[in-house]
Amino acid sequence: MREGGGMLAEMLSALASEVRPGIRTRELDEMVEEWMAQKGVVASFKGYNGFPASVCVSVNEEVVHGIPGERLLRQGDIVSLDLGVHHRGFHTDAAITVPVGEVSEEARQLIETTRESLLEGIRQARPGNHVGDIGAAIQRYVEERGFSVIREYTGHGVGRQLHEDPQVPNFMCGRGAMLRPGMTLAIEPMVAAGDWRTRVGADKWVVLTADGSPAAHFEHTIAVTDGEPEVFA
Repeated sequence: MREGGGMLAEMLSALASEVRPGIRTRELDEMVEEWMAQKGVVASFKGYNGFPASVCVSVNEEVVHGIPGERLLRQGDIVSLDLGVHHRGFHTDAAITVPVGEVSEEARQLIETTRESLLEGIRQARPGNHVGDIGAAIQRYVEERGFSVIREYTGHGVGRQLHEDPQVPNFMCGRGAMLRPGMTLAIEPMVAAGDWRTRVGADKWVVLTADGSPAAHFEHTIAVTDGEPEVFA
């Protein structure tokens, strides 16, 4: 997972650098497929429950599971890139949200808050803590800054399967499973500028904020260790 995660982080960083006004979202997917072929890894998402692409590209009010297509990115958009790698029998999963050119101050703060809330959650991934400590830390950080945590989608265990137990909510939801060394988790806060409620689009895949407010998404795959959590991707 460490090796696959390193390649995943490299691909996400390279992909983010290609985000600009005028690019079509399908072009980002094509880049991912080319990079994965060069690295000799497999996209975790393509074909998963029928998902047709290698990367999820979600724009503005789209929270997650956006299918790349002919949509042109425009100045002021924000775009979430969610990518999984299957390498030597193990999955890693990560996501980032990036601005398209210059964005509004609200969008900039939304991106920054979501990124930092992920780090707050990861700091709680220590032996003896519980999954609930991760969610509580994320929710506290987000709501103190005036944003809302999406509650209908969560992080998850990850390893030999893309989605494993335990679920990792991004909000206060009881104590949950105790964290032990060796557990590998995908922690992934999704944050809305408005209300936390969502709806599913006509394609039955993309998840959007119900009120149309912009959303951001960040994710790392981490391992619980005897000391500091280790970030794989």
